[in-house]
Amino acid sequence: PAGRAARSLTFEGVWSRYPGAHERGWVLQDLSFQVPAGRSLAVVGPTGAGKSTLADLVIRTYDPDRGRILLDGVDIRELDLGELRRAVGFVPQETFLFSETVAENILLGAPNDGRLARVAETAQLTETLRILPAGADTLLGERGVNLSGGQKQRAAIARALAQDPPLFVLDDALSAVDTQTEATILAALRGALRGRTSV
Repeated sequence: PAGRAARSLTFEGVWSRYPGAHERGWVLQDLSFQVPAGRSLAVVGPTGAGKSTLADLVIRTYDPDRGRILLDGVDIRELDLGELRRAVGFVPQETFLFSETVAENILLGAPNDGRLARVAETAQLTETLRILPAGADTLLGERGVNLSGGQKQRAAIARALAQDPPLFVLDDALSAVDTQTEATILAALRGALRGRTSV
């Protein structure tokens, strides 16, 4: 079951291609690695190298065509999908926000026991909340249209942190953020994710 303890993540001989791709259309080929519980792994490469595919496989947007992905030694296909997704804080490249308040988008059902302020600070969203018309209670338009791309990404990071999961997967989560803010967020994330597994 999902808990606060960090989880180990293992890829064993993973091959993956998108549904409908031809036999030679592999995005990932025979990928193997292990991230011990509480450690971090950075995956770098050019556009189209398969970084987002790797992230999508961890949360089972897709299943690998060959090989296995293990969480604490258990094949993730054997885990309840809801349980798996509660164990993973995922920040995708394309941020999706609901037509709800900023606070509801960030907490997403988690209790506001002071964590809203804490995760907003880590994600460098505190100043944004200060200048919004109703602060954290500001209602967002469709897909968060009243926030900039960088603000949306920071809200998504805050949302993943608010769920307090043992495994974090961030997929190019700071592409719309300026370099100074990015450096500040990364430094804050190192502290916030201490003792957690992250990719």
